[in-house]
Amino acid sequence: MQFSAQEIAFILNGTVEGDPLVSVNQLAKIEEATNGSLSFLANPKYEPYIYTTNASIVIVNNDLVLSEAVKASLIRVENAYSAFSVLLEKYNTIKLHKTGIEQPCFIHPSAQVGENVYIGAFAYIGPGVKLGNNCKVYPNTYIADNVSIGEHTTLFAGVKVYFDCVLGNNVIVHSGAIIGSDGFGFAPNADGTYTKVSQIGNVILEDNVEVGSNTTIDRATMGSTIIRKGVKLDNLIQIAHNVEIGVNTVIAAQTGVSGSAKIGENVILGGQVGVVGHISIAKGSQVQAQSGISRSIIDEGKKWAGSPAVSYANNMRSQVVVQRLPELEKKVEELVKIIAELRKE
Repeated sequence: MQFSAQEIAFILNGTVEGDPLVSVNQLAKIEEATNGSLSFLANPKYEPYIYTTNASIVIVNNDLVLSEAVKASLIRVENAYSAFSVLLEKYNTIKLHKTGIEQPCFIHPSAQVGENVYIGAFAYIGPGVKLGNNCKVYPNTYIADNVSIGEHTTLFAGVKVYFDCVLGNNVIVHSGAIIGSDGFGFAPNADGTYTKVSQIGNVILEDNVEVGSNTTIDRATMGSTIIRKGVKLDNLIQIAHNVEIGVNTVIAAQTGVSGSAKIGENVILGGQVGVVGHISIAKGSQVQAQSGISRSIIDEGKKWAGSPAVSYANNMRSQVVVQRLPELEKKVEELVKIIAELRKE
C-alpha cells in the first residue's frame, strides 16, 4: 500500500514541507532508508542522517531547525517519536489483518466461534472452547478443551493453551508460548522417587495482557495462576503454578517466578531476575536485572538490586567497595608487615 505525504500528515495532524504528493510504501530507520521509505527523526544524535538519508518522507518535530537543505519531504508534528509509533501501529494492523477459516484445521462441533475470526491452517480448537469475536488464531495453534477466549485476542503460530484456561479481551500471545502447562509438583517418596501431584487448576490472563514468545505460564495445582490486566511478559519467562501478577506489571526476558509468589501492581522486573516461591513483592517495586528476590518486599515503590536483593543504593555502594577490594587487600598486607616489624622491636 502507498500513502502520500499529504495523507500521512492528515493522519498525524502534521504539516508538510516539500512535495505533498510524494508517496511511500515502507517504513525504515533514517540511516537505512531507501527511496519510497518513510522514516522519522526524534533523537538529536541522528540529525546528521537527515541530510544524507534516501527516505522519501521524514517525520520531524515542529521545533527542528535545519542547518542545510534536505532531499526528503518533511512532515512536522508535535512529537515525532509518538507520531511514528502511531504509524507503526496502523501499519501493523493492516499487515496482520486476516479473516476466515483456513483448511485443514479442526474445530470441534461443540466449540463456540465468534464472528469475524481468523483460524489458520492446522489449528486445533477442542470441545467446549469459546472463541470471541474478532479473534485471530494462527496456524499450528492448539486450544484445548473448555478454554474461554474473549474478543480481539490474538494467538500467534504454535501457541498452546491447555484445558480450562481463560483468556480475556485484547490479549496477545506470541509464538511458542504455553499457557496452562503443569505446575512443578512432585511428592517425595521414602525410596527416593517422586510421585506426580496432579495440577487441576488453570491459568487466567485478564484483559490487555501480552505474553512473549516461548514464555511458559503453569496452571495452578488448585485454583488459578492469575495474570492481571495490562501485564506485559517478555520472551523466555517462566511463571510457576499459583503465581499472581498484579495490574500493569512488566517483566523482562529470562525471569523466573516460583510457585505461589504474589507480585504487586506496576512492578518492573528486569531480565534474569529470580523470585523464590511463597513471597510477595510490593506495588511499584523496581528490580534490577539478574537480581535474586529471596524474601518478601514490603515497602512500596522502592528499587532493588543484587542477589540476594538489597536496596538499589546499598547495592551500588557495595559494588564500589568490591571494586576496591584488591587495593584494600594490598593495604592490609602492608599493615600486617608493619605490625610484624613493630613487634620485633
